[in-house]
Amino acid sequence: MNWNSIKKTLGPGILFASTAIGVSHLVQSTRAGADYGFALFAFVILANVLKFPFFEYAARYAAATGESLIDGYKRLGKFAIWGYFLAILASMFFVTAAIGLVTAGFMDNLFGLSSLWPSFNLFPVVLVFLISAGVLLIGKFNLIDSIIKVIGGILFISTLIVFVLILIKGPEPYAAGFKKPEVFNEVGILFIVALMGWMPTALDISSWVSLWSVEKMKTTNYRPTLKESLFDFNLGYWISVFLSICFLCIGAYLLYGTGNVLPSDSVGFADGIIKLYAETIGQWSYILIAISAFSIMLGTSLGVFDGYSRTLQRISKILFFSETDKNEEQRLRKILIASILILSLGSLSIIFFFKGQFKTLIDLATTISFLIAPLIAIANFKLVTKKYVDEAFVPNRFMKVLSYIGIVFLTGFALFYLYIKLT
Repeated sequence: MNWNSIKKTLGPGILFASTAIGVSHLVQSTRAGADYGFALFAFVILANVLKFPFFEYAARYAAATGESLIDGYKRLGKFAIWGYFLAILASMFFVTAAIGLVTAGFMDNLFGLSSLWPSFNLFPVVLVFLISAGVLLIGKFNLIDSIIKVIGGILFISTLIVFVLILIKGPEPYAAGFKKPEVFNEVGILFIVALMGWMPTALDISSWVSLWSVEKMKTTNYRPTLKESLFDFNLGYWISVFLSICFLCIGAYLLYGTGNVLPSDSVGFADGIIKLYAETIGQWSYILIAISAFSIMLGTSLGVFDGYSRTLQRISKILFFSETDKNEEQRLRKILIASILILSLGSLSIIFFFKGQFKTLIDLATTISFLIAPLIAIANFKLVTKKYVDEAFVPNRFMKVLSYIGIVFLTGFALFYLYIKLT
C-alpha cells in the first residue's frame, strides 16, 4: 500500500466509526460504567469481537465484487432480500428516533434551542432531521465523508485526554453505604442485551459499509485491493472499539458508586456527559467538549440518514426496477426524497410516542437490533464463501471459527433474552 492509494480508499471505515460512536458509546457505554462499574466490561469486549467478522465481511464483499451486501442478499434468494427489507423496516424508525433524540439533546444543551419555541418541544429534533436531510439531499458523498473525518477526530482526541487523566487520577470514592448492584437479575440481563445490541453498532447496518465502499469507488474512480479495503475498515472499527472502552471507564471512574447519576432526559443527559469531561480536563473545556459531542452525534445522524436512504434506494431498485428502466436515475432520486421524508416522519412519531422515556427508547432500539443480529450474521458469512466470491477473498480459518462462535453467541443470547421476557 502507498499513501496515494490509502487516500483514495480511506473513508467508509471512518464513516462507520463515526456512526458507531454515537448512542452506543456516548450513552450506553457510559451508562454501563456508571451503573455497573467494570462488571459489564467482558460483555462489551465480547460483542465487539464476536460481531467483528460480520462487519468486516461487508468491506470484504464490496472489495471482492464491487457491489453491496444488499445485492448479495438478492443472490441468496428472494426470501433473503425481502427478509432484510422487513428487518430494516422493523428497526429503522426506532434507530433513527433514538439517535435523533440524543443528537437533539446535545444540540439543545449547546444552543438552548428549546427556549426559542417552548410550546414545540420537538423543535430541536426536527432541526436535527432537517440538517441531516439537507446535507444528504445535496447529494455529495464527499461532503459527508469530509465532515465526519474532522468531527470524529475532535471527539477522539478529547476522549483520549479524559481517559488518560482519569487513569492517572483514579476512580472517585464510593458514597457511604454503597452496595454493588446485581448484574444477572432481569434488569441487568435486559440492559446487557440492549448494551450489546449497538456494540459497536447495530449489525443490520453492516450493509452500509459496503454501500459506502461502493460509493467511494465511484467518487474516486479507484477499485481498492482487499488489503486496502480492510485497512480502512479495521482502522475505523478498532477505533470505535477502543472508544467504547474509554466511555465505559469514564462512567466507572467518575460516577459508579458515587451516588451521582446521569439525568434521564436527553438534554440533562447531554449536560451530564459534558460535565464529566469538563470536570476532568477543566471547566474551560466545557464549550469545546459540548461542540465536539454535538458534532459527533450530528455525524452519527448524517450517517444514519445516509445509510438508511441508500439502503431503501438500493432495495427498491433490486425489487421493483426492471433491467431496462430508462428513467432509473429520476426514479432513484424520487425514492431518495421519499425515503428521507418517511424516515423523518416515522422517527418523529416514535419520539412523540416515547415522550419523556429517553432511556426506554434507547434500550428498545438497541434490543430490536440485537434480536435481528443472528440472521444478518448468517447471511453475511454465507456471502463470503467460495460460492459467491473468488477464493482470494474468502476469510481465513481464524475468521471462520470466530464467525461460528459469533453466530452461536448471538443466537443463544437472543433466545435467552426471549426466554426471560416470555417467562
